[in-house]
Amino acid sequence: MTTNLTNEQTELERISKELRAATFGLEHILREIGQIYESCKSVNKNKEGLPCDFSSLPSLAAEMMISGFPLELMDGDAAHVPVVWVTAVLHELIQKLGDQRVFVLSVLGIQSSGKSTMLNAMFGLQFAVSAGRCTRGAFMQLVRVSDKMKEQLKFDYILVVDTEGLRALELAGRSTRNQDNELATFVVGIGNLTLINILGESPSELQDILQIIVQAFMRMKKVDLSPRCMFVHQNISDIAAGEKNMEGRRRLQETLDEMTKLAAKDEVYVAERFSDVITFDIRKDVKYFAQLWEGSPPMAPPNPSYCENIQELKTMFFSHASKSDGLELAQLKRRINDLWEALLNERFVFSFRNSLEITTYRKLETEYSKWSWSLRRTMLDIENKLYNNIENETIDIVSESHLQEKLKVKSGEVEKSMSELFEKDEDKDILKQWKASFYIKIKELKKNIVGETMRKLNEILKQQHVKKAIDAQRTCHENTLLEKSKELALTLKDKANNETNLKKEFDSFWKDCVKKIKAETPPIKDTDVLKDMQQLLRDIYESGPVKAWTESKDVFSVLSYSEYVQFKKSSEITGHAKNEISAEKLDYKLSQEAEAQIRALVNDIAHQTDQKIMSYNIAKMGYNKTYIQELADYIKARIVDFEQDFRNYVFKNEFYMDLVISICKRENKIITDQHRRFREANDPVLYFEQKSEEYYSIFQKYCHGATSAAIFGEIICQKLKEPIQKSVYKDTARDMTNEIRTNCESLNGNRSKLEKHILKRLAEQEDFKKYMNYLNNPRDHFKSFIRDEVNQYITDKFEVSVIPKMNEKTDLLCQKIMEAVHKATTLVNTTNGDVQKWLNDFTQQLSDLLIFSVKDLSGVSLDSVNDFSLLEKVISVELCSVSSEIQQKFSTETFPVNLEEKDRPDEILFDHLCQCCWVQCPFCGATCTNTIEDHSGDHSVPFHRVNGLTGCCYRETENLSANFCTSLVRTADMFYTGQWFLCREYRKAGNVYAEWSITPDISELPYWKWFVYRFQKDLNEYFGKTFHMWDKISDEWNQYSKEQAIESLDKYI
Repeated sequence: MTTNLTNEQTELERISKELRAATFGLEHILREIGQIYESCKSVNKNKEGLPCDFSSLPSLAAEMMISGFPLELMDGDAAHVPVVWVTAVLHELIQKLGDQRVFVLSVLGIQSSGKSTMLNAMFGLQFAVSAGRCTRGAFMQLVRVSDKMKEQLKFDYILVVDTEGLRALELAGRSTRNQDNELATFVVGIGNLTLINILGESPSELQDILQIIVQAFMRMKKVDLSPRCMFVHQNISDIAAGEKNMEGRRRLQETLDEMTKLAAKDEVYVAERFSDVITFDIRKDVKYFAQLWEGSPPMAPPNPSYCENIQELKTMFFSHASKSDGLELAQLKRRINDLWEALLNERFVFSFRNSLEITTYRKLETEYSKWSWSLRRTMLDIENKLYNNIENETIDIVSESHLQEKLKVKSGEVEKSMSELFEKDEDKDILKQWKASFYIKIKELKKNIVGETMRKLNEILKQQHVKKAIDAQRTCHENTLLEKSKELALTLKDKANNETNLKKEFDSFWKDCVKKIKAETPPIKDTDVLKDMQQLLRDIYESGPVKAWTESKDVFSVLSYSEYVQFKKSSEITGHAKNEISAEKLDYKLSQEAEAQIRALVNDIAHQTDQKIMSYNIAKMGYNKTYIQELADYIKARIVDFEQDFRNYVFKNEFYMDLVISICKRENKIITDQHRRFREANDPVLYFEQKSEEYYSIFQKYCHGATSAAIFGEIICQKLKEPIQKSVYKDTARDMTNEIRTNCESLNGNRSKLEKHILKRLAEQEDFKKYMNYLNNPRDHFKSFIRDEVNQYITDKFEVSVIPKMNEKTDLLCQKIMEAVHKATTLVNTTNGDVQKWLNDFTQQLSDLLIFSVKDLSGVSLDSVNDFSLLEKVISVELCSVSSEIQQKFSTETFPVNLEEKDRPDEILFDHLCQCCWVQCPFCGATCTNTIEDHSGDHSVPFHRVNGLTGCCYRETENLSANFCTSLVRTADMFYTGQWFLCREYRKAGNVYAEWSITPDISELPYWKWFVYRFQKDLNEYFGKTFHMWDKISDEWNQYSKEQAIESLDKYI
């Protein structure tokens, strides 16, 4: 009997299967059309026998959708979304209807719970229904919103998505829990509102599907999609019993909370209640439906209560929908593509790369770059004025509150611009997730630029008393020479017509004066930084290696630091040793983590010494041997601090010596150039040799009996020449920086865009040494790239942009000087003031513009200067000559020479683009892309590199790793940092590992695959190792051309 029953059941299942296979509808025809289109599209040509061009097929499907036919969104038999076909149909919809806004309503529920019937009744649709029929996959249908309804709704169409039942019995052999999860996640993800349809009211009926649905909503929450949901209980016999309904709601709430806790375990998510996951009101978002039929079909009439329930549900739906903006069709197209790709790659929860979100974030970063630059540019202008005031001794303190007040107006403009973007932009709903973090970024930026400006200006104030003595001595010499040349001129008045004798007498006089000054003032010697450092190291290490200097290595380019360390006795590596043991003696090597930490230390010390040298202001203060001592002490202190941080090794003396020597060689040019400027400005012999022609001109006027006012006017113009020149170069440099920020493609964005252009340039050049410099010393490489880009831009644009700017600024300055002259002249003429009052007023007006003050004319005789109208005319004429002389000297060679290091466009841009985080991933060396240095929270990077590029090897092998970090942290592989850790639990390793957020997914930038394949032999030689399973991975990686590698940068970064 039992055997017969089993046979009958088997036969019934066979017949049922045949019936299902025999089912044929319009959806099957459209599915076939979609497959034809996708196959033709893949080869980009028509199939034989196809009566029309394949590219016209999506247009036909779009017409059918507009006419009211549903389109298959997910193939239920294959559990597949034909993305190419669906996006092509949606594209045609956009062409025909425009990029209309749609509200996506999706439905989920168990099989035969009345989902399709409910949707058909609500909107008059044509989703197929019949007893026991199970919808396969998901279908979407357009419902046009009437003009009357558009008054209360913000969209043009409703897109209704009907789905196959979860836990379908006839699909049990095909359907799995993961497929149900996939379907639920997909339809919830594309929907603005999801109706969850439940047959009956017992929670026991819910438990089988609720965890799937809750899990889907939880996934949406993790990727910042925010759909809403409503529950519909169908086939409720007594929907009028309020108390019973309240009890049902209470049980539903308990079940939802219980399922939330279960789903949270699967999703590694912290949630206790369903309301922690999604906005949900148990009183408003649950609807009870009467049975569809009064009595038993097929003769039973429809139940009027069901129709009333449908109308109530429709009213609730429109209430929710009226609060939503919906989606544009183009956004829907992208979302479908992104959701399905994420589900296919099994990385939905970890890394949902929504293309619209990426585009929006790029837009936000571009705006942030503009905001930060406008703040920094404004602060540069403020700094320049205050710097002039300090040099002119009109202020003696710079406070933080003063700088903040100066920045207040621009800060308000930036905040207004931010507010408009976050509140009014078309993508404001996506932008809101980053609003708080970007407000914090701007706040931190303002704090940083104010603090940095205050530090620099107060440093200059501290140096003023020393610089004042230097300037006073030079001014004293200048004015002494002026007075002596005046005395000589008075004795030679009778010979004024003989220019040859005058020149001869003056040259003799000038030579004697300079000789006397030289005797009284010791000359400023050239500097030799390397010699001073060599002597310092000899003094420190009297018994050190004799050839340490000549045999030193460049610490910045060494492959490994193992030879620089000695392992401690307590180290696991050298546990058997009695004392500290050199790594190379026993062939021990530092761990990858230790190598990365030492390299980070070296790079940071180099950066900090750069800052220290800038703070010494050598161009104004001159070079002093104590600077080298200070740098050496600083480097030593950093090394000692580093060693004390529970390391299992210590550095040998050679590390300190090589690091000091390497840094000295790096800084030698900067120090030497700055000291040269100081010497040219302050060495009496060099300075006065340059000034002899100017003084001869004044001497001639004395001889020809010019009035005191005329001579004083010329002296003022000669004194103004250098300040004008400095101001013009400085202002032009700032303007060129602004122009480069706008027009230079590689420098007009943020740090990520800059890095993209660096990677492109490296690929174009295919220079392995430059690649390794970029990988090992990213900050240096960025700085070098910015400098090259700026120099190239200025060279290319010098005639068409730089020269016109410099000429314009020279003319403008001269105009402002003449305005100041006229105001000062008017003042003394109307108040009967004297020449001192004229001079005080004149210099005061220029204190913001130029480094020029009364002290520059101390010692110059002001006797008999009382014709201020003549003085104004003389200055007007002489200033034109000075202006012409300055303009004639403008050239590409003089431009960089006449700028202080801090005023160079490349330095300003480096500060703007690269004052950010430089921490490198401990696995692959990718640099954190956070735009704030010392930021809170984890370090992260959008795309990691191949681990082997840092020398990372597989366990117990000498084979370089070919993994990307994002795939590595999904595995049970292990890495060693003194003990073994699972890669998927990398944070447990502590230190820098605990500070990184590495997303476990399969995102791999093709660029790095191309690089490894292109330079495989170079990398093997560089590391002395080969890549793991190279024959296998090279088959895949060799498919990427250089052009494809570069294209991948544009696509993903």
